[in-house]
Order: sequence, then structure tokens, then C-alpha cells
Amino acid sequence: MVGCWSKPNPDELNKEIHQVQQVLWVGIGCKRGTSWELIDLAIEQVFRENQLFPSAIAGIATIDTKASEVGLVKLCRLRNLPLKTFSAEILRSVCVPNPATLTNDKVGTPSVAEAAAILAASQLTSLTVFPFTNIEELPVKFLVPKQIFEIQGQPGAVTLAVAQALNIISITKVP
Repeated sequence: MVGCWSKPNPDELNKEIHQVQQVLWVGIGCKRGTSWELIDLAIEQVFRENQLFPSAIAGIATIDTKASEVGLVKLCRLRNLPLKTFSAEILRSVCVPNPATLTNDKVGTPSVAEAAAILAASQLTSLTVFPFTNIEELPVKFLVPKQIFEIQGQPGAVTLAVAQALNIISITKVP
């Protein structure tokens, strides 16, 4: 099995909380044709580097134009995760730490990964709460700012960010 959902190392079982609530939303932006394996690898690396549990993932969030992106859909199906999407208009209303002019030019919002993670973790669905000026106004903890992944010789690229719904227990590994 590829990625971070493989069987845990028995030596590390005593360091993990065995029942972890699913409170983390992974915001994903990707180039067309990006494989589910590359997306999975990116998630695995970010979660390992930030000592987060993959079992705490509540779902994947992205822009609505990626709702049928093959790699994202397959990853969500294989991992039994929901894929939550937002329009560029809604994503554009979120103030993020790393907006990108290039992303804005291509898809109509300066952020996909960060904004989608924040919105999904906030569990907001109504436009009446938009726009807001900063994430402190939401019940969200922004855990991992956007990171970009590419593998030489493999098509596609992934940008991802992670946010946590705040009404939940801690989900980090014990050192």
C-alpha cells in the first residue's frame, strides 16, 4: 500500500493515541493529471514532518473545478474520505498567509490549498459569513501552510495545506 495509511510500525504503537478523532482537513491544489500516488505521498510527507496522524484526516478540500480530478477522486475513494469543494468566489474571500498571483490568474482565487483547508475545517457553508479578514474569526487552527510537491519525471504537482477544527482534542504524536 502506498502512502501514510499503511500499517503502523509496531515500535511506534505505544506513542500513538489509538482512537483519534477525524478533525484535520487537507486542502489540495493540483495540476491536471496528478496521480493519486503523488497526492498520497505529499500527504504522507507533510504528516510525518509535522507529527500528525493520518487517521485524523476528516477529508480533502479543493476548488470546485477539481471535483472530478481523477487523482483526487481516486485518493478519496481508496481512503474513504469525503471530497469537499468550494467555488473560487468563496475561496477568494479567505485571507491566507501565502496568497499566489499565479494561482489567482489561473483559477480566480489567490489560494486553493490553504483557503480550502481553512473553510473545510471551519465547517461553514453559508455565504452570509463571508468575507472575513482573518482565520482568527473561525473555529480553526491552521496547522500547515501550503507546501508544493513535484517528483522529477512524474507528471503533475500537488500543493497542500492542513487545518484543524478547533473543538477537538490534540492529534499530534507524543515525542
